[in-house]
Amino acid sequence: MKVSVCILAGGQATRLPGKLGLELGDIPMLVRVYRNVSPARETWLSTKGALPPEIDAQLAGARQVVDRWPLRGPLSGLLSTLSEMRAEWVFAVAGDAPFVDARFIDGLQAHIAPQHEAIVPMHGENGQRIEPLAALYRREAFLREGTPVLLGGHGALRLVIDRLQTRFVPVKDERAFENVNTPEDYAKARGALVPGTEVEA
Repeated sequence: MKVSVCILAGGQATRLPGKLGLELGDIPMLVRVYRNVSPARETWLSTKGALPPEIDAQLAGARQVVDRWPLRGPLSGLLSTLSEMRAEWVFAVAGDAPFVDARFIDGLQAHIAPQHEAIVPMHGENGQRIEPLAALYRREAFLREGTPVLLGGHGALRLVIDRLQTRFVPVKDERAFENVNTPEDYAKARGALVPGTEVEA
């Protein structure tokens, strides 16, 4: 089963401007995410424009797609990029999620069955939280159901997930879902990483 990756790197980052370029373990955060999820998988990036040259040079020629509908959130970025991709399944991940790695994707991929159109992790007390940006989507199904949601004036990924044949998978490791949205988040992430090393299991 071929699974490609789409990294969402086009957000506004109003609470921590320029966060994807901040260093985590001696490399920019976006580069860390790319290196974590890209081994043995075709990896694309959804962007709002050209990335800084110092970051672009470290992304090994990854394909980049500029969001067709700026300021419409991750749904528009995913639709823009998935429309250019060709893989049957795509793992969607935020560019500010430095603790998701290839083994996490492998774990979700093991749950794919012919009837499924999405594999979405759930966690927290009683599994009440889901993570649409650490999830697998059947590309054609996501385009089919996501486009009318966006064109209807909505942008919530949960609305798309509700329209798909979704398998929810319990995940106990909360670390995989840590995003860097604030200066406090950044300080915490830096403290969890030893410079020059990759993410530990």
